[in-house]
Amino acid sequence: MSKAPRSFLFALRCTLLLLMAHGGGGCGSDDHSEIFGPPTQTKCPEISTLSYGTFGQQFMESYCTRCHSSQLKGAARNGAPDYHDFDTVAGIRSVADHIDQTAAAGPATTNTAMPPGGAMPTEQERRQLGEWISCGAP
Repeated sequence: MSKAPRSFLFALRCTLLLLMAHGGGGCGSDDHSEIFGPPTQTKCPEISTLSYGTFGQQFMESYCTRCHSSQLKGAARNGAPDYHDFDTVAGIRSVADHIDQTAAAGPATTNTAMPPGGAMPTEQERRQLGEWISCGAP
């Protein structure tokens, strides 16, 4: 390989590292692969009192919709991917596995990549999120 391509690749890597080190965008970066953790492996209990009305809506409004809302466009989403909108239960259900792998807690792991800043859920709230998602986000 000639020096020009190596120099270019080196410069590209340095630029990417600098962007990642400096946050690269409020609620997330353009490369979302690094925020996904393993599934929490939460199982829905036989009896769960968690529903969209009793848990999901308030959780999403408190921690998620500041970036993940269908009302936000472009830069206002702070890097949140399009169609990852959590202001409706249907929007939540469509990417529930992503929510589990970025913000929920369960027996296998506690995922804390989301939210990246601002108000943060407690571990108990993250466990409730894992339960609610595992029950199908009713």
